[in-house]
Amino acid sequence: MMLAGDGSADLLVLGFESADHELGAWLERALQLCGAFGGRWDEPRRSGSEGAAGAWRDAFLRAPYLRDTAIAAGIFQETFETAITWDRFPAFNETVLGAATEAVRRASGGQGQVTVRFTHVYPDGPAPYYTMVAPARRGDELEQFAEIKAAASDAVLAAGGTITHHHAVGRDHRPWYDRQRPEPFAQALRAAKAAVDPRGILNPGVLV
Repeated sequence: MMLAGDGSADLLVLGFESADHELGAWLERALQLCGAFGGRWDEPRRSGSEGAAGAWRDAFLRAPYLRDTAIAAGIFQETFETAITWDRFPAFNETVLGAATEAVRRASGGQGQVTVRFTHVYPDGPAPYYTMVAPARRGDELEQFAEIKAAASDAVLAAGGTITHHHAVGRDHRPWYDRQRPEPFAQALRAAKAAVDPRGILNPGVLV
């Protein structure tokens, strides 16, 4: 979907950067690990703008603009992210991927697909990022979005994931964020908000 391969294999975009030390040994070790698990790769490049990585980067940067064009052309496309610990990820992914796929197809006449990738990984767990694509329901696009969003978000919470990750909360996530957030934390946020933004000018109604 990102035009960075022929679809015959999963794609890992792997990079290191530093302003003060050489990275050859880091990259070499990472490639050894990839090879040990059956991976193959292009020759390493000093620039991320070339080869498969460059194709992926270009498609990634175009994606938000293409989404608007896609919905005008009758294609529903939406993403959501979460985070989970490594030990719980396999069962979590099976649950969420299944629920999201079922919701997409139920809301789209039996068509559509859901893909998953890691946007960030940490020692304690990954941040899976799910992309949903399906035919749009003409004249009913907002209702279709709300239906799919609710099913996917319910599945994330039920399986123990966070309602969001690096894209923060926002109004779309607010109902599920309220269910997941402990009340003492909400009280602390309200107190901080009252202290630094007493007139409620900054993002009113988003977090509290």
